[in-house]
Amino acid sequence: MKISKLLLIAFGISLFVSCSNDDDNSNDPKGVYDNGFFILNEGSAGQGTVSFSSDDFSVFTKDTYTAANGSDLLGKYAQNIFFNGDNAYIIAGGSNVINVVNRYTFKLIAKIDTGLKNPRYGVVKDGKAYVTNANTYADWGASADAPGNTDDYVAVIDLATNKYESKINVNATANRIIEKDGKLYITEPYNSDKLSIVNIAAKTVETAVTIGLSADTMEEKDGVLYILRGPYGSRSEIVKVKLSDKTTSKITFPEALDGAGFLDIYNDKIYYTVYNSVYGISTTATAASTTPIVTVSAIANLYGFAVNNDRIYLADSGDYKADSKAYIYNLTGTLQKELTVGVGPNGFYFNN
Repeated sequence: MKISKLLLIAFGISLFVSCSNDDDNSNDPKGVYDNGFFILNEGSAGQGTVSFSSDDFSVFTKDTYTAANGSDLLGKYAQNIFFNGDNAYIIAGGSNVINVVNRYTFKLIAKIDTGLKNPRYGVVKDGKAYVTNANTYADWGASADAPGNTDDYVAVIDLATNKYESKINVNATANRIIEKDGKLYITEPYNSDKLSIVNIAAKTVETAVTIGLSADTMEEKDGVLYILRGPYGSRSEIVKVKLSDKTTSKITFPEALDGAGFLDIYNDKIYYTVYNSVYGISTTATAASTTPIVTVSAIANLYGFAVNNDRIYLADSGDYKADSKAYIYNLTGTLQKELTVGVGPNGFYFNN
């Protein structure tokens, strides 16, 4: 009888340990939107939306924010998503708001709606978010020192409280942003030929690096910043900025590649787009490839691009009035999935 009781106790302990281990399995999904990717839809005159697909395409939600938050509005002209821990921060530039949600359930946590004026892109460093703000806009053709071309700033947000804390004046225009080793690197494609540099600790602007007009998308790898330029009527190029000494070099594209649009780096390879075609070269290459990996004839206006998880992600803005499409290809250019998403899809964000 005593032996039977001991066996029963041992079995119970074993079952408890087994269940506890299952509960602690780090591979278990953290929510319905784990193990997949978001497509940010800018919207037009209406509200922006966020679509979601699981990595295996078995789960798709066209409007995750509404599904999670009912009648609450995301805001106009959804611009960018950035992450910190379990939270996602969705910038709606047309409404001067950042929606803070749980990145796995998309339930609203807070709205940051002070200290922002036409917010664009954000990064995180040591518990603070740094968000570029376009502030006011100068008239087309205005001089570089016109007020609308010198009043952009970086909003500093305390992520512990989700409150605006302060701002850093860039004294130039500001758009895309990357953080590396305590410094912010900022490009703006329309009115600036400079790479702006902000020292976070000192909250000061350092000497800018001249990179040329129409510099927009950029990536950092191994201490080098790769910046794509696509100036109208001139040669496109990739400008490389060595961050240790700010020296530059470039890969100038042939005329056949005029109008380059987006750049991403994945597994030591630079991927770039020209209209609806995608090309790839090694990060050590000295010349551009003119042979596309894939050309998507269905795309009218390529508006979002990323390379991740051995896939190429492309978004078509369409006419900015109706729901549009996202296309996912493998790295050799074979279509994996076509998704119907919201209006004006402009970016992909990976939630793994």
